[in-house]
Amino acid sequence: MPDFGKSFTAPMHTSHRIRFSFHWVQSLVKQSIVILFLLILWEIAPRKGLVDPTFFPPFSKVAESWWGLVISGDLYAHFQASILRSLFGFGLAILVSIPLGLIIGWYPLASELLNPVLEVFRNTAALALLPVFILLLGIGETSKVSIVFFACTFPILLNTINAVRNVDSLLIKAAKSMALPSYKLFYKVILPASIPTIFTGIRMAGSSSILVLIAAEMVGAKEGLGYLINYSQQNFQIPQMYAGIITISLLGVAINYLLVSLEKKFSSWKTNSNQP
Repeated sequence: MPDFGKSFTAPMHTSHRIRFSFHWVQSLVKQSIVILFLLILWEIAPRKGLVDPTFFPPFSKVAESWWGLVISGDLYAHFQASILRSLFGFGLAILVSIPLGLIIGWYPLASELLNPVLEVFRNTAALALLPVFILLLGIGETSKVSIVFFACTFPILLNTINAVRNVDSLLIKAAKSMALPSYKLFYKVILPASIPTIFTGIRMAGSSSILVLIAAEMVGAKEGLGYLINYSQQNFQIPQMYAGIITISLLGVAINYLLVSLEKKFSSWKTNSNQP
């Protein structure tokens, strides 16, 4: 006697895989269709004379120039210089800002003492202080890492402070009612509840670390993506200039994607709690 149960099981799984694959393709198309449209417009507009191709070359020429920089190794050298400066300043900002923000957000005395200083520096644009950093630290690596550190510190610090202050008071009262010591209260209640807001600040700082560094490299540097863009513009190598700009955009997208992935990992408890 034939086994009808097994004969109908395989098609159901196959149909599920087909639907899943189709959904993935559909999602990819939705996310990339506008970008593809802009790239096609970028290619057509200079060739049809809608813009001056001297100053806005077709995308194909920019892509060709970008690939030439990759083959020659120049792009890697500039990319490596920029990413190391950015990551070092960004990492220092995280190491300093999160503990300091937890202290200021939790202890009123620390907030009263440090809040005036924070208000002064948070309203001072990092690029406005770039000449000061160069005068005090020179045009070497120290000034560039320092300006990135300064620019990244305040988004992380302020979001950490707000995260601690906005933790649900019921959670804190419940933890205290169970006689949790202070360090366990921080570890089990304050820090987990603050992570989503802290990561918002980290993502803001991640974009700042790239933008501020590029501006600093345009002012005084011998390598880096900012230097590449500025050098190409001054020597009228326009496709190469746009290639550097595209590289910066891709770097920013990659950093944001990485930070979002880390946020989901560290905030998995929140995601799970929202599931039925």
